[in-house]
Amino acid sequence: MSVAKDKASQGEGGLIELIKVIVQALLIALVIRTFLFQPFNIPSASMEESLLVGDYLFVSKYSYGYSRYSFPFGLVPLPGRVFGSEPERGDIAVFKLPKDNATDYIKRVVGLPGDRIQVRDGVLFINDAGVERVPLPDLVEVAPNGREIRYERFEETLPNGVAYEVLNADNNSLFDNTQVYTVPDGHYFMMGDNRDNSTDSRSQSLVGMVPFENFVGRAEVIFFSIEEAPIWQIWNWPWAVRWDRIFTAL
Repeated sequence: MSVAKDKASQGEGGLIELIKVIVQALLIALVIRTFLFQPFNIPSASMEESLLVGDYLFVSKYSYGYSRYSFPFGLVPLPGRVFGSEPERGDIAVFKLPKDNATDYIKRVVGLPGDRIQVRDGVLFINDAGVERVPLPDLVEVAPNGREIRYERFEETLPNGVAYEVLNADNNSLFDNTQVYTVPDGHYFMMGDNRDNSTDSRSQSLVGMVPFENFVGRAEVIFFSIEEAPIWQIWNWPWAVRWDRIFTAL
């Protein structure tokens, strides 16, 4: 064999090995994303202060078992859930919006099957008992136009002891006083922590009760967080990255 042919053969062999490595890496990434952890980023303020716009987090896919929504584009027509473990009150969970079964939403589980949920004067009631709220110092933000926005802030503690902060911007907002919602079997009532800036189960026409099948996974940890800059603009990281939020457990 000539030197030229030998070099060409080595080049082809190297290219084939590179393709194999790439394919194997993609398959491993697909398996991890489907069965273990899937990354998500936060595009809205509906879960402040627990989750901020620009947070990147890992969601555990195995926490609630698997349904067809565990797979990319729902390609596997899996009926119901397998290896299912029911969500707990207080979990921050990603789910497919029941209205289209495609859009990813992230909210907190506040109502379990059979619960009666209501909001009265901004206070969450579960089975006719008001959830404990402790006032905290107000949160003040400055809008792009320079206007100051003030939020009332509370520490809310659910009946099972899960505590978190909630925000209230307006004492007379649309969902500060609601009907009594009874959560059907196999469904969950989801709410955002930023109560006046969250479209959630209180809006029956837009979200409503979320079927267990629609759950994608449980939010576990923030692995990256950046303010007012795309993640790929690494030259902005020194002053845009929220270093204190990285590896924050949820």
